[in-house]
Amino acid sequence: MILLAYAAAALAEIAGCFAFWAWLRLGRSAWWVLPGLASLAAFAALLTLVDSPAAGRTFAAYGGVYVAASVLWLWLAEGQRPDRWDLAGSAVCLAGTALILLGRRG
Repeated sequence: MILLAYAAAALAEIAGCFAFWAWLRLGRSAWWVLPGLASLAAFAALLTLVDSPAAGRTFAAYGGVYVAASVLWLWLAEGQRPDRWDLAGSAVCLAGTALILLGRRG
């Protein structure tokens, strides 16, 4: 369930941020902001589905998923093939996510 929530949150956050990017950097209509805002609100709501007593730990673990999802977005949505450094960085971030999620707590 955690991975599904993180994956959905990443998609929502990246789509929301891309809407602003499209408006401000690609010259798209300001109307792109409305679905962008809705997507960013969905992102925030999706993170609350992760069962954790600490928001900071949830957000920290999510960070690695966000990085990997952003590299996937780079490839699938923007048509830019990730290079070995993109992939290595994503792997390091996902390893950090695994440490945070699976680490034994005192």
